[in-house]
Amino acid sequence: MIRKKERKKGPVWKHFYSISEHDDSHPHVQCIYCLKDFQRAVPERMQAHLDKKCPSAPNNAKSQSVQQNNSTSIIGYTDNINEEIVRKRGSVWKNFHIIGKYGDSHPSVQCNYCSKEFKRAVPQRMQTHIEKCEQVPNNVKSKLKQSRQQNTIKINNINDYMSEEEQKSLESLLAKALSSAKIQFSFVDNPFVIQFFNHLRPSFKLPNGEEIKIQMSQTQSLNDITYHPEYCHQFEIKTEDGSDIDTDTTIDLECESESKKRTIFESCKEAAEKGDIKSIFKLGRCYANGIGTEKNEIKAFESYKEAAEKDHVESMYKLGCCYQNGIGTEKNEIKAFELYKEAAEKGDLDSIDSMYYYDKLECCYTELRHCYENGIGTEKSEIKAFELNKEAAEKGFVESIYELGCCYENGTGTEKNEIKAFKSYEEAAVGGHIESMYKLGCYYENGTGTEKNEIKAFKLYKKAAEEVDFGPSMYKLGFYYANGIGTEENKIKAFESYKKAAEGGFFDSMYDYRCCYAKLGCYYENGIGTEKNETKAFESYEEAAEKGHVESIYKLGCYYENGIGTEKNETKAFESYKKAAEEGHIESIYKLGCCYENGIGTEKNKTKAFESYKEAAEKGHVESMYELGCYYENGTGTEKNEIKAFELYNKAAEKGDLNSMYKLGCCYRYGIGTGINVIKSFEYYNKAEKKS
Repeated sequence: MIRKKERKKGPVWKHFYSISEHDDSHPHVQCIYCLKDFQRAVPERMQAHLDKKCPSAPNNAKSQSVQQNNSTSIIGYTDNINEEIVRKRGSVWKNFHIIGKYGDSHPSVQCNYCSKEFKRAVPQRMQTHIEKCEQVPNNVKSKLKQSRQQNTIKINNINDYMSEEEQKSLESLLAKALSSAKIQFSFVDNPFVIQFFNHLRPSFKLPNGEEIKIQMSQTQSLNDITYHPEYCHQFEIKTEDGSDIDTDTTIDLECESESKKRTIFESCKEAAEKGDIKSIFKLGRCYANGIGTEKNEIKAFESYKEAAEKDHVESMYKLGCCYQNGIGTEKNEIKAFELYKEAAEKGDLDSIDSMYYYDKLECCYTELRHCYENGIGTEKSEIKAFELNKEAAEKGFVESIYELGCCYENGTGTEKNEIKAFKSYEEAAVGGHIESMYKLGCYYENGTGTEKNEIKAFKLYKKAAEEVDFGPSMYKLGFYYANGIGTEENKIKAFESYKKAAEGGFFDSMYDYRCCYAKLGCYYENGIGTEKNETKAFESYEEAAEKGHVESIYKLGCYYENGIGTEKNETKAFESYKKAAEEGHIESIYKLGCCYENGIGTEKNKTKAFESYKEAAEKGHVESMYELGCYYENGTGTEKNEIKAFELYNKAAEKGDLNSMYKLGCCYRYGIGTGINVIKSFEYYNKAEKKS
């Protein structure tokens, strides 16, 4: 039998904890940097999270394309904000994608980096968001800030200069002022505060909140800070080793020291005891993940419950997870459903100031939809699931927009509508959703819900493939390069695409996954786009065969039979042919007949050989028709029947089989299954000789 082995997991998995009780292919996982939960692990979504949403993911956790160009927006391929708009409206606009009407003075816009939507574009608000957004690269922030300051100087027509020393001195003074007044550092990000300071002294480069924090860490120690519950979230706290830690930023659980984790836990606990809701929630996270204390699911549950009772939406979501999975309490799907529902209803997008909170609100809708779809804690209802999905999509949650497309595509909870499905996938793709880019590519490829456009399909597959090495898109990209569809034919790029797709393993569809390895085997076998390598060809076919690719199972049999790329093993060859034959693979059925006829990897058995040839011949296999004719002519493995033999030779000869042409010549010459006809005998002998 063919050796089984576990499907390889890509590099993205090392950045996530598995918190499922069962070892399945899509376990419940959690990001080790920001603790975001994924109820069903899908590698491309996990990688997209690290690339675009996780505020704490290091550069080495991101995909190669993001590392190379971290400032490139994922929605660049559809970004139609042209230079004229930027020139007229200001440089801040190039960081946003207009999703409303271009003629409006305040259209709806969406951040290129975190996909946050602004229903009414206001440049000051957009400017503040870019300076605060954790997904925006520092070089973009610096350029925008510099542009803002230069514009302010021009407007006020003031020509002054401030030295670096003066700048640092004033920054330090401002940091101390905010600290002593117990004012949050985000105060300096207020557009009116910016306007006020610029009016007083435009040359003073007002630092943002993050820069103020750095200034604070350099000038003030933990003992200098008067305690206030907000400080647990807003101030840098010194640990024993003198380094800084911000408890509002989730910890890298692999890299932070135990002393830092302990400081976080103690700070959260102290603030929680004083009634700070956010700290009660964070205390639950500490207990849930063993941050600075022993892991204690019961205490985590109790903390989430306490904060949830005070209307903390994130805690409602986590409490729902606890009830749904029986974490720290008895499993109760009804309570889980109720909590997800309450959290979704209470969630207010306009008050969101944290990507983490945004993600948790999105998770509430996701879990609630999951409950309706599967009847968890409530009656199963595809219609309600669809309505909820539509509501979440209208709020701008990209995953929900994608799921809405799936509903329209499959007619789940609503009427099937390919045009609406296309529009939903298009909207989600603009928001950076990788699977939607792939789906959109498929729609353009097949002309579904839109006009067929292979060039656009190619560009979409290429974009999705480059972002997170998304397997299905990478496979499609290989196919397009191989056949010159939507682009010039390029066998080298085709090979590279198939190789990346195979190595990444980012597939929900096992069909694409095994086809990738099969294509790779073919390229190695024939030296297409790479050097010929029979060993690698064998390994690729073996990988595809283990995933159930029938053609590769057959190829594996050929390699074992002839010792190509591996040691010769007729027993394994026979087993491979038999397995593929059972799946209806015609060539394998014929090969199985050969094995039985000649005793290859099994005992000789003329009856079984006859049965195999007969099955393959009935499926149109020409060589099997010839072999079956021989068996009928000689009565091998069956009763002798010259008429059937003649009919089979004739049928195979019509399909161009030389051996059958020769046999027909013999039949006409000696009257086997037909009357003697010297002229026809000569004709068939002549045909066979000319084509040989």
